[in-house]
Amino acid sequence: MRNAIHALVATVIVVHGLTHLFGAAKGLGWAQVDQLKEPISSGVGALWLVAAALVITAGVLLGIGIRWWWVVGGVAFLASQAAISTSWAGARIGTVGNAVLLAAVVYGYASEGPRSYRAEYRRLVAVALAQSWPADVVTEADLVHLPALVAAYVRHSGAVGQPRVTYFRARVHGRIRAGATKPWMRFTGEQVNTFSPQPSRLFSMDAAWFGLPVDVLHVFRGQAATMRVKAASIVPMVDAAGPEMDRGETVTLFNDLCLLAPAAIIDAPVTWHELDEQRVRGDYTCGANTVTAELTFNEDHDLVDFVSDDRLRASVDAKSFIRQRWSTPVQNYQQIGPRRLAAVAEAHWHASEPEGEFAYVDLHIDHVDYNLARPATGTITADATTAPAVAAPKS
Repeated sequence: MRNAIHALVATVIVVHGLTHLFGAAKGLGWAQVDQLKEPISSGVGALWLVAAALVITAGVLLGIGIRWWWVVGGVAFLASQAAISTSWAGARIGTVGNAVLLAAVVYGYASEGPRSYRAEYRRLVAVALAQSWPADVVTEADLVHLPALVAAYVRHSGAVGQPRVTYFRARVHGRIRAGATKPWMRFTGEQVNTFSPQPSRLFSMDAAWFGLPVDVLHVFRGQAATMRVKAASIVPMVDAAGPEMDRGETVTLFNDLCLLAPAAIIDAPVTWHELDEQRVRGDYTCGANTVTAELTFNEDHDLVDFVSDDRLRASVDAKSFIRQRWSTPVQNYQQIGPRRLAAVAEAHWHASEPEGEFAYVDLHIDHVDYNLARPATGTITADATTAPAVAAPKS
């Protein structure tokens, strides 16, 4: 939806830019333009030409997804409106096109500018990836301290013989809703997790709510978590933080560790308890929080469910939280690069009746990179464990 809107607005801006060529043609003597009644000097004709070039360039940059397009768009708006003012009687209708351009520039700044969630996410990722930890190769000896079920899962994921996971970046898509009877919102997201004595989890989501873009930023670092949401990148909707968020995101961090980075389990601060032939319990500690989850495996050594009673469900405005059972059944294991991971997951709340248990997230893993590195050039690359894109099945 968001891409379609971008394409439509970009087309309108390009067409608007092309109309400026009429002013350039008259002023520079290229053609007679009867719609523009006032005389146009060659200097003003040059202004129309520059405005045309700027507006068209802004539209093209928006259309191809250049995130700083709004800088060019802002200059283009000023040039365009200045040109229109010189031939107001015949060209004032162009102000409508400039209104669209200005609205797009304001949104572009809000969504991609230095104060946007996306820019903050990129800055936080750069800081996280600037750190480095050794990534020794995982051996069978590293699995001996794990319960048999967990060791088999880590082994079956392809971790043995590969570097330890110190970072990962995942790109996902899916849908999310606020309750069992609430409408679904489509979303795409990217997250980066790092594993160290001070782990971090950074998650940026682009969603659409009845066609309105919604930006979401989850940050877990320094053992503290926040969740912020804006409508149209401008209007704050949610700003959640505090001990409840910290504890809830600690469960999410443990869940990410188990589902997306099995190799990192071997060094994680988890105390394991074997329950039966298919289940183990893990007590995961991060700072002041210790959370517990029950992991269920199938006969193929795949993790199929993760259940915790330590996740806290937020109210719609995220101002209050209630303790509620949370689970993430997963399926459709695939070879993603050198790793075998579940490509499809759901997140469930186990509410009391009449709401009952329901899925509130339907998630598809599109791409995973492991052990990202940040070279001197400032670009982000990945080591030999890079995973290619996976075509996730539809549910």
